[in-house]
Amino acid sequence: MGTYRIGIDVGGTHTDAVLLDENNEIVSETKASTTPDVTTGIYNAMHKVITEANVDRENIRYAMLGTTHCTNAIVERKGLNNVAVVRIGAPATLAVKPLTGVPEDLKEALGKYVYLVRGGHEFDGREIAALDEAHLYEIANEVKGKVDSIAITSVFSPVSRVHEERARDIFAEVLGPDVAISLSSEIGSVGLLERENATILNASVVNVAKTAADGFIQALKNEGINANVFFGQNDGTLMSVDYAVKYPIFTVACGPTNSLRGASYLADLTDAIVVDVGGTTSDVGILVNSFPRESSLEVEIGGARTNFRMPDLVSIGLGGGTIIRMKDNGDFTIGPDSVGYRLPEKALIFGGDTLTATDVAVALGKAELGDPAKVAHLDRALLERVYAKMVEMVEEAIDKMKTSADPIPVILVGGGSILLPTELEGASEVIRPEHSGVANAIGSAISQVSGQIEKIYLLDEVGRENALEAAKEEAKEEAVTAGANKDSLVIVDIEDVPLAYLPGNATRIRVKVAGELR
Repeated sequence: MGTYRIGIDVGGTHTDAVLLDENNEIVSETKASTTPDVTTGIYNAMHKVITEANVDRENIRYAMLGTTHCTNAIVERKGLNNVAVVRIGAPATLAVKPLTGVPEDLKEALGKYVYLVRGGHEFDGREIAALDEAHLYEIANEVKGKVDSIAITSVFSPVSRVHEERARDIFAEVLGPDVAISLSSEIGSVGLLERENATILNASVVNVAKTAADGFIQALKNEGINANVFFGQNDGTLMSVDYAVKYPIFTVACGPTNSLRGASYLADLTDAIVVDVGGTTSDVGILVNSFPRESSLEVEIGGARTNFRMPDLVSIGLGGGTIIRMKDNGDFTIGPDSVGYRLPEKALIFGGDTLTATDVAVALGKAELGDPAKVAHLDRALLERVYAKMVEMVEEAIDKMKTSADPIPVILVGGGSILLPTELEGASEVIRPEHSGVANAIGSAISQVSGQIEKIYLLDEVGRENALEAAKEEAKEEAVTAGANKDSLVIVDIEDVPLAYLPGNATRIRVKVAGELR
């Protein structure tokens, strides 16, 4: 008997699920509406895909979830942990307080317990000041019973994490194992404020991630499935549940990356541009060696600037449910608002009262859906102009993502991909593969497990060869911790950036490895 894996991806409009056999062939697929509480939508999609497949539940061994739970919590400021923010870096960093530049409402939610402690390191690894352990014990006793998550950031911890790790041990000793502790050296890269913000956000969504994980495992149990559970992370790979609850911030933006990975698999291409058309937005990303290209810029999440790894994406306000407004003078506007998951009741072709992007495509015969007679009265010449503008929006986004003027293959995926034509400016070919509507769930189901590490090494002390070897080993350990099979690990990416402004011939090394599920 073969084994099966189930992949689920939660989008703003739909929750998609697929069941794959051991050869990654699709046994069944389904789309359910995303529900306001997210979890019910996951139950519904899972139940549907399993019932339709009619396979022995005992043989479903793996279950992968790509979810927006954590992103939504940060954006909506809901269900966040009570966080204590600890920055090790006095007296050097007192001028700029933690949570500087973070929106007021988020600051209010996360800034109740903020502490600055003596310690931290210089950029060359020397101590700024000895770590004030007595102060840390004092803080730990003060916040006991008031917070359930700690965010610890030390100055230049990517160079030396000694002070962060000592602080973690002190908090663990006083507060016990139930309080989550996030260390900035494990989350962000160089750049104190952005790294600190990423760490605080990570600490704030631990409970949300726990709830999502428990709900997913319970839903599987209710279906009689005892599977190994993994979460999608935003570099297009998977992590174990324990890892996801420790680093929930890595689930932010895993939906688009799942779509990119699924597109790569369905179109059998390693390098291409992917346009993922959902109900509300279209995400455009780039595949390099089958993985999403990573962004090198700061990323805003819920209004807070962070600098941990994120996929390089352009999002445009165009999807299947995008609202089109006609003006009396013959002008029109496209979005950015959308009817979202209410498309089946709101769109004209389904008897609703709102002109959507889907109605335009159906009226012009570009897509077959609903009742075309309900849009037959619309002014065709005007619709042609609207459609041309929609296509132009996508072509502009593709152009932004390209690194050269040469045409490159474009893969269309997502439920709304039926809206777009098979020829696009700047594309060498446009591919809309079979099963493209559930590419995101497929991407989640076929994913590998990865480990990534980013550190600063002083080459005068260790030498380049040793530094690279050490970084590779550490990345491999990360991958194994996240759930990878040690023998299948492959190095996906190495980046070695000399830091001219640091003494000791310093360099920043980033290594990423990926492997099959254990």
